[in-house]
Amino acid sequence: MPGMRSDKPHAVLFDLDGVLVDSRAAITGCINHALDAHGLPEHPPASLHRFIGPSLTAAFAELTQQPSGSALVHSCLGSYRARYATVSLLDTTVIPGIPDALARLASNYRLAVATSKPLAFAEPLLGVLGLRDPFEAIAAPDLSAHGENKAAAIRAALTALEAERAVMVGDRAFDILGAHACAIPAIGVSWGIGSVEELATSGADAIVDAPSQLPDAAHKMLL
Repeated sequence: MPGMRSDKPHAVLFDLDGVLVDSRAAITGCINHALDAHGLPEHPPASLHRFIGPSLTAAFAELTQQPSGSALVHSCLGSYRARYATVSLLDTTVIPGIPDALARLASNYRLAVATSKPLAFAEPLLGVLGLRDPFEAIAAPDLSAHGENKAAAIRAALTALEAERAVMVGDRAFDILGAHACAIPAIGVSWGIGSVEELATSGADAIVDAPSQLPDAAHKMLL
């Protein structure tokens, strides 16, 4: 296949928020900023964690109690993005142990990010945090996309890498279900936003408790 690396025929795909980075402060702060800017009540940050992962269009639809295509939802999303473009680069941190895990995995597999975060935010964030180099591809929606499901990002990553086999690493049910929709196994991580129960219920093929466990878990699935 064009672009195939014969020495690394298999791939490991990663979700971004909650798996590679801790983005809770940045995302919840920007959600509340957008709500406040539109005269709507703010929410306790912890209550907003469940909105981290899937498209924020649905989050603002629920928070504003308006249709996802409404002017208010799109205006809130615009306010969120205007602030997040800067705040994300300041208030997002790398999950401890992730750089070492990526280095170990990159020696044997091709790596890619498959995220619902718009590419315009994902690329700069990975660069600022020093995480961009291990990844051959970043599969993420354009800013114009609204409500794109996780399977679309995973499918785009698989297409970009043209790997013979792959496994997805995620922290929410959306990641697990998206991977299975693309006919690949999924590893759930317990340090992210989703609970172990959420990961197990959604059918995670394995669940790990530390980044150091990722290389062995991926190897077992890609044998």
